[in-house]
Amino acid sequence: MAKSRGENGPRAPAAGGSLSGTRESLAPGPDAAAADELSSLGSDSEANGFAERRIDKFGFIVGSQGAEGAQEEVPLEVLRQRESKWLDMLNNWDKWMAKKHKKIRLRCQKGIPPSLRGRAWQYLSGGKVKLQQNPGKFDELDMSPGDPKWLDVIERDLHRQFPFHEMFVSRGGHGQQDLFRVLKAYTLYRPEEGYCQAQAPIAAVLLMHMPAEQAFWCLVQICEKYLPGYYSEKLEAIQLDGEILFSLLQKVSPVAHKHLSQQKIDPLLYMTEWFMCAFSRTLPWSSVLRVWDMFFCEGVKIIFRVGLVLLKHALGSPEKLKACQGQYETIERLRSLSPKIMQEAFLVQEVVELPVTERQIEREHLIQLRRWQETRGELQCHSPPRLHGAKAILEAEPGPWPTLQPSPSIRLPPDAPLPGSKGKYKPPKQVQKEQRKQAKASGQRDKPPTPSQAKVAAAAGDTCPPRDVPPKDLVYQDPQDSAPQDSAPQDSAPQDSAYHCSQESLTSQESEDTYL
Repeated sequence: MAKSRGENGPRAPAAGGSLSGTRESLAPGPDAAAADELSSLGSDSEANGFAERRIDKFGFIVGSQGAEGAQEEVPLEVLRQRESKWLDMLNNWDKWMAKKHKKIRLRCQKGIPPSLRGRAWQYLSGGKVKLQQNPGKFDELDMSPGDPKWLDVIERDLHRQFPFHEMFVSRGGHGQQDLFRVLKAYTLYRPEEGYCQAQAPIAAVLLMHMPAEQAFWCLVQICEKYLPGYYSEKLEAIQLDGEILFSLLQKVSPVAHKHLSQQKIDPLLYMTEWFMCAFSRTLPWSSVLRVWDMFFCEGVKIIFRVGLVLLKHALGSPEKLKACQGQYETIERLRSLSPKIMQEAFLVQEVVELPVTERQIEREHLIQLRRWQETRGELQCHSPPRLHGAKAILEAEPGPWPTLQPSPSIRLPPDAPLPGSKGKYKPPKQVQKEQRKQAKASGQRDKPPTPSQAKVAAAAGDTCPPRDVPPKDLVYQDPQDSAPQDSAPQDSAPQDSAYHCSQESLTSQESEDTYL
């Protein structure tokens, strides 16, 4: 995929004003009546006359390309159990990452519940920590005017990103406005890189699951940690990974490797869009989300595995090669892959079972880098080494995990049953023991002090903190009651037990945690 560089320079200002680099520059026309009419509609699809059309569960217009493909339906009871388990992990993220990372990986392979996918992506990628380490940074970039040479290119690309999704169907709608803000902010955050067209679909997928500020920091993590150098001017990193993919293919599918070698088809002809867009423009949407769940957890090896699986099942047998006698036929086969090999359950199972590890990828990277230096010289783009997944990112850049714990917003009495639970609440044995100890301690405090204790207390004065601190109340949060009026609808999930509660704070600062 070519790098956008704005060769034609900044566009001349229109008669009605200039491109200011803020969301107002993409707003609808000045007609107040039309603006009022649009503001009363529930989504961008309605604003464009698609109100009568059906929208699938992912937000795509039914019948469009993004809505195609067989979907793996998860029973509602199983989905609620997974939501409860993910809530427990996200509320104790540092402990799970330190001691039970393999369990997180297995649950990512099974698929993150849709109601928690955006929040989980932020935690897996480290975008949540990055946001807390840089408070107000995105707002600062958002308010800056931006470089005119990038603004024109970004604006021209907006309508090409998932035009049949309800967020982006409206030209100048809220989805395109947020996409413009995120991409413009990245050009200011990394001016040496600027903007690459392949970043637009990446940012669009993120915006489908989280607000603009959170999507920006996840985009930063993808560009700097997961796929460093992919979006630089010379695209050297993607060229190296193309050679790595082709070398790994020889071990995974010798038949496909031999055919591509005989046809002299460069890997860049078929894998550039796959890798730079993380298959968001290639696979059915249900498969895209499952691939991204594993990608955020395990890193770029998932992208390699998906590419190898597609090549293996598209060109990996003599029968399939009968219709691919030349370069054109082979490239067309790879551009129009069979729906069967892209189906969610089949693809995920193949990806999980494919024995391609981080060590193999790094070993091939060193081999291809040495060959590059021998034939082309040193790399011009000195990008940081990529990190293979959430655990490597956590170890390389540990964040202030204690601050990730949300504060309670609704308090219930300790003995009150939780909504949805049957009968009276019964605390565990360990909690009962602690309550008995506290009762004994309070009983002792009620007794009149001895003369020696009175002297000690008088000497201590006001320096001693009060001891009668009530125990923590149980917390339950109803998203419908506490969600901000402008935030997206939020799903609630049952907990692992009556005693375990979400403890979510749905202030404007934390609303992104359950953003859909």
